[in-house]
Amino acid sequence: MIGDISGERLRACLHPSPPALPPGRSDYDLNPAARPAAAPLLQSAAVLLPIVARAQPTVLFTRRSDDLPRHAGQVSFPGGRAQPGDASLVATAFREMEEETGIGAGFVTVEGFLDVYETGTGYAILPAVGLVREGFALKPCAREVAEIFEVPLAFLLDPANRGEETHEWLGKARRFYVFRFESHYIWGATAAMLVDLAQRLKA
Repeated sequence: MIGDISGERLRACLHPSPPALPPGRSDYDLNPAARPAAAPLLQSAAVLLPIVARAQPTVLFTRRSDDLPRHAGQVSFPGGRAQPGDASLVATAFREMEEETGIGAGFVTVEGFLDVYETGTGYAILPAVGLVREGFALKPCAREVAEIFEVPLAFLLDPANRGEETHEWLGKARRFYVFRFESHYIWGATAAMLVDLAQRLKA
């Protein structure tokens, strides 16, 4: 059934450990002609794709503050660049999750990993997929996060709710995946990671 989820089901279709580079997915999947001739030096980053283990599971997102210098107002998973003090990219994802949402690592069980995702802005992002148990209290970082919201997992796994759009970026047309849920617009790398998850769960 679409949206039904368990740790066992996730582990069966995810990488059990962080996959090695090069990235398996990228912004260039829908825009192959835009890939640079020389492979860029990518910065390491990680996100947590948090599936909240409710009776009807949901995926938790943040909407970035409108006054941030980069990616202002965009919907994303909790995450960010690796820092020198992070023991691993999983530690990066957990640190960012707690900083942005207030949800501590004790509420999250990482079940596996999606393909590393390369962005056109020069990041190699490790998506860690985690089940989040209920009972957490949200404490959004006011400087970085404008809103935290949840979308039913069943909605995101249904191909009928997935679209593609083309916008101009740096003078060139770029195609990307989108999901629209209520007033929320989920696009770009975040949407592409959801497509990766949906395709794996369908297989």
